[in-house]
Amino acid sequence: MRKVSLFLICCALTLFFTSCTQDKSKGSAEAQVDSGKLAPSIQTESGWVNTSKNWKLSDFKGKIVLLDFWTYGCINCQHIIPDLDKLEKKFPNELVIIGVHSGKFSTEKENAKILSAIEKFGIHHPVVNDAGFKVWKEYHVNAWPTVVLINPKGEVVGKYSGEGVYKVMEPYIQKLAKEDKSIIDTKPIAFDLKKAPKTILRFPSKMIKSADGDVFISDSGHNRILLIDQEGNIKEKIGSEQEKLTDGSFHSASFNEPQGLSLIGNKLYVADTKDNSLREVDLVNKVVKTVSGDGRLGYYFGNSDWGVNVLPNSPWGLFHKGDNIYVANAGNHQILRFDLKNGEMYRFAGSGAEELENGTLKIAGFAQPSGIAGIGNDLYIADTEASAIRKIDLDKKEVTTLIGMGLFVFGDRDGPFRQALLQHVTSIKAHNGDLYIADTYNGKIKKLDLKTKEVSTVVGGLNEPNDLVFVSDNLIWISNTNDHEIVTYNMATKEKKVLNVKE
Repeated sequence: MRKVSLFLICCALTLFFTSCTQDKSKGSAEAQVDSGKLAPSIQTESGWVNTSKNWKLSDFKGKIVLLDFWTYGCINCQHIIPDLDKLEKKFPNELVIIGVHSGKFSTEKENAKILSAIEKFGIHHPVVNDAGFKVWKEYHVNAWPTVVLINPKGEVVGKYSGEGVYKVMEPYIQKLAKEDKSIIDTKPIAFDLKKAPKTILRFPSKMIKSADGDVFISDSGHNRILLIDQEGNIKEKIGSEQEKLTDGSFHSASFNEPQGLSLIGNKLYVADTKDNSLREVDLVNKVVKTVSGDGRLGYYFGNSDWGVNVLPNSPWGLFHKGDNIYVANAGNHQILRFDLKNGEMYRFAGSGAEELENGTLKIAGFAQPSGIAGIGNDLYIADTEASAIRKIDLDKKEVTTLIGMGLFVFGDRDGPFRQALLQHVTSIKAHNGDLYIADTYNGKIKKLDLKTKEVSTVVGGLNEPNDLVFVSDNLIWISNTNDHEIVTYNMATKEKKVLNVKE
């Protein structure tokens, strides 16, 4: 959970309801909307994103309303989407969920970008763009994600910040549905939500080159892995395109938004992000099996659970070195280590606190790490929510920061590492002794020269690139995620073009 207070981050949960007393052990609530008062307006200058009508709270008179304050790059906000889906399905006639998108990053304030996120995450309720934090301030919100409960009379009756929304909110919605049965309007509301166009690729993400020069791509929006040759021909499809955790043949196995890839001989390892698992793809026998995780979100903090097998939590990036696969474990803000010899997953670096903190492996803090690379005995981390590049010295067992100044310091500035600014960097790759990054929210690929300690832009004009891979010394493939395409860029000729991917 991201909590904004004087530009600090706090992991405390805030909870209040008119029918119960706040649990002080979960942290004290800050300024709250007065419960029992009419809910403030949800109209904004930026308007509604995925529906043609400008909705007002009065349009939902007689409905129980749940406002979800979120920002699309926040992993905790993504974690509660299944809970919101469950609530919508359990109370289809009584409940209306409204997304209030209060974007943290400048890119997250754009309607088109928010709409892409809505399509990517499969959100089925209307969303208003609160780019100026007007609604956020009216409801005294201070954390992502936060939900606010409004009764059928239009009065605020509760607010909760953090994950685990279904377990907390369901009893109160159930109570309102029963107590206010006489005034609840059960007539369905037609929101006329915008539908995403069909494309061959859908939100392509992480990539890795095969021994033959072809490229494996996580076609995350289609929940599958593709093998594509350099002419754009799809040579192999892995996954049924169903959103679930299922082992089996290439045709029957299923993924849920796969991301990071690691190729070791004839085995392809996949960070199956929304399934919270690490999958192994046997390229010879053409079968998929789960080697770590069971779908549940694993949480571990501070001094707990070191040296024992743990569950991944939204694993995003992978890097193989020796007998280990290192995992950028975005959901619990840590780096994990999968032991290829015994098949177990261990905590490797990170306290679990979401922060930009240097130090020893156990003390250091990360902020939604999403990419990982290695040069020599150093690991390099794309620390996404801090817009930072971190280094783990495997000999000294310590974490330092190359680029990054804090969770709310970001921008687009090349130059010396100490002055450079990035915005929500999601991927990092090593090539010829230097590092290349997908500076995602700036729509650029950038080079980090480790000798001169300078950042420079390689190619721009992209739409939230998620990853890059060198298919030859000068030719880069880029997953141009929000445009559902692969862009190729020749560093020698400066030619940029879209790869013609063919089924």
